[in-house]
Amino acid sequence: MRKLIKLILGITKDEQFMHIVEHLEVIVSKVLSFLMIVVILVAIVDLGIFIFKEIFTTPYGKINTTLFKVFGLFLNILIALEILENITAYLRRHVFQVELVIVTSLIAVARKIIILDLEKVTGIDIIGLGIAVLALSISYMLIRLSNSR
Repeated sequence: MRKLIKLILGITKDEQFMHIVEHLEVIVSKVLSFLMIVVILVAIVDLGIFIFKEIFTTPYGKINTTLFKVFGLFLNILIALEILENITAYLRRHVFQVELVIVTSLIAVARKIIILDLEKVTGIDIIGLGIAVLALSISYMLIRLSNSR
């Protein structure tokens, strides 16, 4: 019983506890990386199936109506790749790279703007997206300037 209490007290010391937390973070990051790779592969297959269905089932020239859906699917894959890059950058340096997170956010907002159905949104939604793009762009510029110094 004393050995168990000593073991528990040893684990709860700051250094030992932080070491365990760091190992847990690495394991979680690796699992997330693997799952993100699976998501990317499934999204690529889904995109391929969608494109082939659109080419072979719709009359010629009708793909223009689904072009924004295709762009949205492409951008989904790019966003997933950026998230994977965020995870792998964390695995390499054990630091979150804010620049990558902002770039990923910019891609996500750009995707939303590209696939936006102007008949279904209000003016306030468009203003909100514009403000989000402006805020993310300014944040990105500030981080780039601070990193270059």
